[in-house]
Amino acid sequence: MRRRPHPMPRFYRWRTNLIQTPALSIATGICGSMALLVSLVDKSGRVQHRIAQVWARLCVWISGSYVTVRGAEHLGKHPVAVYAANHTSYMDTPVIFASLPFQFRILAKKELWPIAFIGWYLNRSGQIPIDVENPRATLSSLNVGVRALRAGMPLFVFPEGGRTLDGALQPFLSGAAYLAIRAQVPLVPIALEGVYDLLPIHTHHFYPGELTLRVGEPIETKGMTVRQAEDLTAQLRAAIERLIAAAEGAMPAEVQERESAVRNN
Repeated sequence: MRRRPHPMPRFYRWRTNLIQTPALSIATGICGSMALLVSLVDKSGRVQHRIAQVWARLCVWISGSYVTVRGAEHLGKHPVAVYAANHTSYMDTPVIFASLPFQFRILAKKELWPIAFIGWYLNRSGQIPIDVENPRATLSSLNVGVRALRAGMPLFVFPEGGRTLDGALQPFLSGAAYLAIRAQVPLVPIALEGVYDLLPIHTHHFYPGELTLRVGEPIETKGMTVRQAEDLTAQLRAAIERLIAAAEGAMPAEVQERESAVRNN
């Protein structure tokens, strides 16, 4: 697996500053403006989502990377589900929009809403803001997500609540499990690989390469209650850990122990 060099070679820094960042700004401005205009007549959000997919694929292409989807057969098993992935980079969202072949809504931190173009799209396209620091506001946002699921709209969540600092999987919040249980829909684990090395937190320069979106077997929630949200969260985290470990060609002993504990519970 390709690892991001430290310090970043001068070529990558110059290319990012002189070509990629301006190109991304232009693509975001154009696609954001188009989505804003289309939102005036597109109440379903379908066309807006198509524009977001075009923007996302442009972002990945401009970054000099390409995405491979593994386990794509799991994406079509259920028409409505909660999809959850590890959060490694600002580029995670473009990779998700570029890879999932259907319309969905995303739960994202409310801090993104004031950002020009991106925030406008999020607001006009029906994405769901979430305030992880305010439990009451978080519950209200989650209930909006439950209504979207029951209306037939898939959701996407980053259960870590924020980007990883070092590439390692962080503790999970239970929101994704709560959504899936309340709506009685499957919870689908996803592992993002290579995106951390492309653009980690607190960095500004791209280190391109192969990005992989690895989809796991859906976890059924039929018959579960919200009291089991913590257990389901542990099961989700173990499933994503397993996907990451499989990509690295090994199953660490601690992952096996956690999987065994989850099954026994």
